Amino acid sequence: MAMRGNSQVDWYSVLGASPSDDLLELKQKYQRLVLMYHPDKQDLDTVEEEAGRHLQQFIIVDQAWKILSNEETRREYDLQLRAEELKQSWPVDAQVSLEDMNWNSDSRLYTYNCRCGGDFIIGEEEAEDEDAVVCCDTCSLSIEVKRTVRGT
Repeated sequence: MAMRGNSQVDWYSVLGASPSDDLLELKQKYQRLVLMYHPDKQDLDTVEEEAGRHLQQFIIVDQAWKILSNEETRREYDLQLRAEELKQSWPVDAQVSLEDMNWNSDSRLYTYNCRCGGDFIIGEEEAEDEDAVVCCDTCSLSIEVKRTVRGT
């Protein structure tokens, strides 16, 4: 099973696909794998252990298809991949403490003003990560948000 950074499954690799594949290409790859791993398609003389591995692979392939075939979940997954990629290789222009950011309790977001006039925006859950890289919503600058304990 293909894993990414924080032990997240790489759903594209599961299907032998890439993010640039369209829905038809994904469907063809999914169907090929389903025929290969579906429990009803196994030989009668398949060893129980191997049949179990095939069933597990079938479940993973099916999950990949459920995520990537739905436009909304695929878009969300692609955004997660992109954020992880940026976090690992994006040049950081500054480091900012979470305490220095503005907290909006209604939207549950932290914001920080960029020198271009835009904002760096990070959600409450993302802010819990040890260090998060956040891009400006207007320009190409990015900051690394250092997590600290907020006073209440």
